[in-house]
Amino acid sequence: MKKTGRNDPCPCGSGKKFKNCHLGREDEIIQDGMGEFSEEMSRRITNLKQVHYGRSREMVKALDIPALTGSSVGIRFIDLVDYDGLDLFGRQPTKRAKDTRGGVIVNILKTRKSDPHNIYIAISPRIGDNVLIHELAHVLDYLGGSKLMPGIATPLSFELGIPVEHLEHPHEFCYWLDFLRNKFHVPLDADDTVIHYLYQNNMLIRGEDILKQDPFILKTQSERILKFLSEHSAEIDVLICELPGYIGSRGKKD
Repeated sequence: MKKTGRNDPCPCGSGKKFKNCHLGREDEIIQDGMGEFSEEMSRRITNLKQVHYGRSREMVKALDIPALTGSSVGIRFIDLVDYDGLDLFGRQPTKRAKDTRGGVIVNILKTRKSDPHNIYIAISPRIGDNVLIHELAHVLDYLGGSKLMPGIATPLSFELGIPVEHLEHPHEFCYWLDFLRNKFHVPLDADDTVIHYLYQNNMLIRGEDILKQDPFILKTQSERILKFLSEHSAEIDVLICELPGYIGSRGKKD
């Protein structure tokens, strides 16, 4: 099926441009051969057994989400392998889900039909504290920060040709990441340390700018980030070289 461009009519039939309608919310559109994400499919996710791996129970119990964000939405954790094995839309389970220490926010559009009162995070039994606060920061950012719908970054990044990380982690996200790392005394991994360094230097893109989806503004700010990272690569390397997730110097090589 032909890819829909940002300025093309939205496939939903509203008459609006795709960028002003369903960009980043494609799961809402009835697409050829796929159909709408039904309540039955949604229920397959929300009926999965709730789990409490690592410090997940402790962290969620310690967060007064209504006071922090003004939202009454709750957070539930499900097993990453169980979620990966649902085979939704014929997608095959990934082998690496069994070995990961990670987690992922389940697309809110997939769960809200059967449970609009909770956001679901699929996590591994071996999940690290740093991954937990990263995913929780995304939830808090959605509820009481930039309010960007999780999932908007990937199609927008593809369309504009800028790194997805620049859109996934707006300024407001890192506010919550900083809040959580201090509250739960969790050291950041290498990638999040770089994000935090950008935050401290006021380099991250604001959520309101991402919501506007202006190509010139976003490309300009993305280029600004890349230039800053290049100019400060040695300093950044010192910060992250002994942290989990470090993959080698990010500076230019001779």
